[in-house]
Amino acid sequence: MQSTDPFEIFLVAPPGLEPVLLDEVRACGFPNPKAEAGGVSFMGHWPDVWAANLKLRGAGRVLARIGSFRAFHLAQLDKRSRKFPWGDVLRPDVPVAVEVTCQKSKIYHAGAAAQRVENAITETLGAPIASDAPVRLKVRIDDNLVTFSVDTSGESLHKRGHKLGVAKAPMRETLAALFLRACGYTGQEPVLDPMCGSGTFPIEAAEIALGLYPGRTRSFGFEHLATYDPDAWQAMRSAGTVGQTDLRFYGSDRNAGGVEASRANAERAGVDGITSFAQLDVRDLKRPDGPPGLVIVNPPYGARIGNKRLLYAVHASMGDALKAGFSGWRVGIVTTEGGLARATGLPLRPPGPYVPHGGLKVRLYHTDPLA
Repeated sequence: MQSTDPFEIFLVAPPGLEPVLLDEVRACGFPNPKAEAGGVSFMGHWPDVWAANLKLRGAGRVLARIGSFRAFHLAQLDKRSRKFPWGDVLRPDVPVAVEVTCQKSKIYHAGAAAQRVENAITETLGAPIASDAPVRLKVRIDDNLVTFSVDTSGESLHKRGHKLGVAKAPMRETLAALFLRACGYTGQEPVLDPMCGSGTFPIEAAEIALGLYPGRTRSFGFEHLATYDPDAWQAMRSAGTVGQTDLRFYGSDRNAGGVEASRANAERAGVDGITSFAQLDVRDLKRPDGPPGLVIVNPPYGARIGNKRLLYAVHASMGDALKAGFSGWRVGIVTTEGGLARATGLPLRPPGPYVPHGGLKVRLYHTDPLA
């Protein structure tokens, strides 16, 4: 792979939300992106890889597809892996972890295939192999086509680098960002979460309103590659400017610990000046001053904890508070249970697709502006 040649960059999305990530990728200006199963792909160069990790809120990982070839048996895999130009991307002094998946191929033993690729890397490049390596090479053997991809993110991109306090059953920031976008949120209106947990929705919304890059404070896997240019990367990262907003972002929860964690997380994220968190029962919810916006909530589903009948009453109370005081606001509810969403009595639009979340499948139910 010559450094001037474009290559495929694959952005991992939760199954079901690929079109929402596609919308974000287009909005960020990446060239000709396409949605496919499990994510979004486009052709680009290494600076596009860095930018995708830095700027995209909905992608879980950024994979650089660095090459492919056909192989019908292990000897062929061994021979072609030894001819692969590893030094164009990997560094001889940085350990590599190799992960192999095989599907519908004559090579069906992932462990044996991994061993051949590992030997090729250590014996031709000199890089050591380690399971906890900072660089992960993903090898997919599908219908006898071997594809090499480097995970350029390192830790999953939902780890923004500033959330320490986490409530029970937290929503990943990447998923929260996609649900906000699916509700039509663009950073131009206030957002309120009446069961805010550790504050994920209001903090994410506030960052979007200020134009903050989600990856601004963390490190990435691509920093360990031969293609990394520290000066160009620092220039890209520091080019982000903090915008201004008159909007405020609100979270409330009846749990005092969640409210405390939300405030601390907002401070670490640098959005404490435009966020407010209060200990409040959902029945006592009041409309904040200012323009209408979006109420978005990820309430308890009752899948892991007790009495579902109590949850129906909580949802009904929330619906009553919203219908009474939130004229002009839109509402988004993320839940496993359509019955719970409907218990609010709100005029729900047809729900979105099922999306994996914490071992469950959730859907987004949302409304047009309330009358």
